[in-house]
Amino acid sequence: MSAPDSTIDVEQFLRNFFEFQYREVMMVFATLAVVVSSIVFFPGMDNLGKGIQSDVSLGLLGMFIVVAIVAGVVKGMVGFGYALITTPIFALVVDPTFAVVVLTIPPWMINMFQVGETDTGWTFVREEWILLLLAIVGTVLGVAFLAEFSTGPAVPFVIGLIIFGYVVFQVVQDFVTVERSHNPVALSTAGFLEGFLLAVANLGPLLPAYFHTFERDTERYIGGLSMVLGAIFTIRIVQMALFTDLLTTYRLWLGSVIAVVTIVGLLLGTYLRRLEVDEQKFNWFVVALLFVISLNIFRNTIPALFL
Repeated sequence: MSAPDSTIDVEQFLRNFFEFQYREVMMVFATLAVVVSSIVFFPGMDNLGKGIQSDVSLGLLGMFIVVAIVAGVVKGMVGFGYALITTPIFALVVDPTFAVVVLTIPPWMINMFQVGETDTGWTFVREEWILLLLAIVGTVLGVAFLAEFSTGPAVPFVIGLIIFGYVVFQVVQDFVTVERSHNPVALSTAGFLEGFLLAVANLGPLLPAYFHTFERDTERYIGGLSMVLGAIFTIRIVQMALFTDLLTTYRLWLGSVIAVVTIVGLLLGTYLRRLEVDEQKFNWFVVALLFVISLNIFRNTIPALFL
């Protein structure tokens, strides 16, 4: 599995940006959006912890930063995994709904960045508009559900079962590869459920699993995921900000700060992805990551549900 050249031409990047080239503009826009939000919505030194409603120490905040950077590296490398890694860990300490809302901001930034970085644009939209539409519908329904109900551990547990089942399937089948077998119904269903589950629990393994099985072009695989996930997170943010009381200015600021930290990991992961990658090693990395994520979800949900 080959990838584009890993070298970065800063001068060419700046030239393209000032010429308003699509890729560079998207990457800079995504980065500046969270940087500006982290400055504009800064609550003041006396109010840094007012919205967390939890006894969060400096050491724990440091751990959050490390987790965000590592998750950014993974997202940059394989195109998914940020929310799957960060949400269960953050939800151990802060209110799960609070974690879901705050952790909407960093994935938005990451996916909008990768839409530009992979040069995914109108061609993908024209080809997969049904997928995007149903993902948006699922997102709207999921945000409405989150605003009315507390999901508890049941939804994450089911998601953990789905992830674990997919890992077992891929290992047993020796990483089955189906070259671009396009099934609009299956793909659109995965997109709808992805939008709903991401809105409700910030955990959405279905679409990454589908793309990993049926889409073997790395750039299209990651770019397509980023386009769909970017649309999902955009709708979530707009809906939460305008039609619910979920996204306060404090939560927007905290999510933006975490996103700024995440940029470090994202850039490193993007660089690693652009090196020569062996497909078998890539497959093992993806399923190993999913396996660890499923175990972490089970560790957090099984005691609450069954013990």
